[in-house]
Amino acid sequence: MPTPVLSSVHVYPVKSMAGCSPGEATVEPWGLAGDRRWLVTEPDGRFITQRQLPRLALASAQPLPGGGVRLTAPGAEPLDVAVPVPAEQGGTIPVTVFRDKVEAVRAGDAAAAWVSAFLGTEAQLVHMDDPAVRRPVDPDYGRPGDTVSFADGYPLLVTTTGSLHALNALIAQDGIAAEGPLPMNRFRPNVVVDHTAPWAEDDWRRIRIGEMTFRVVKPSGRCVITTTDQATAGRGKEPLRTLARHHRIGERLVFGQNLIPEHTGVLRVGDPFEVLD
Repeated sequence: MPTPVLSSVHVYPVKSMAGCSPGEATVEPWGLAGDRRWLVTEPDGRFITQRQLPRLALASAQPLPGGGVRLTAPGAEPLDVAVPVPAEQGGTIPVTVFRDKVEAVRAGDAAAAWVSAFLGTEAQLVHMDDPAVRRPVDPDYGRPGDTVSFADGYPLLVTTTGSLHALNALIAQDGIAAEGPLPMNRFRPNVVVDHTAPWAEDDWRRIRIGEMTFRVVKPSGRCVITTTDQATAGRGKEPLRTLARHHRIGERLVFGQNLIPEHTGVLRVGDPFEVLD
């Protein structure tokens, strides 16, 4: 088998919207630079993702210089949103991500109107101003001082092409190939590694990618978002049906692993990959 390498990098500036796939990305303590620093919420601050509104998959957020984002979506005029200044937005407001209460800054009326019109429901866009202090990771898996952006729970998510190929083979084997093969974007990873054995990541505890080292802290339990076609927002039953039959860890249907970086640096497509533990 060829030497394992980093085959792609993915940044999603707004949680649950489409993002971008740069050739390299800076790793910050809380994740890739610019990844999931923005969040769509209900007016009361409860987060909105593709779980509730799969239509979010059709919107795209591209990073702008200075940390802002350009929002685009079918039928909508593009909107550039600058990083909001807390003092100009009345300070921070509390938002909820799963069970976490997090302070964030409203992005303003224009951004709220844009996301509300696209989603067909009242919503707002918020920004995490200081990820160094706003949201600690689960202490059962992290260490004191570990923080995360608006990602589901951990700074980065790694998946492998070997496991995707194995999963697609299982989908076809079970006679339900009409929903396969599935692309990797169903799993919304940050980093994808090529040339590893299927499901090898289940046993990783510490890895190196290029100059970066990471703790592998928790398998990624998958949800209904993985059944959402990221190009159409349509939903099916895969991959959850096949994962339930063939790849559980405990009660979780698992694909990929959550990572916490051990230091800052840069990841580049083509970087060599190594299992340290």
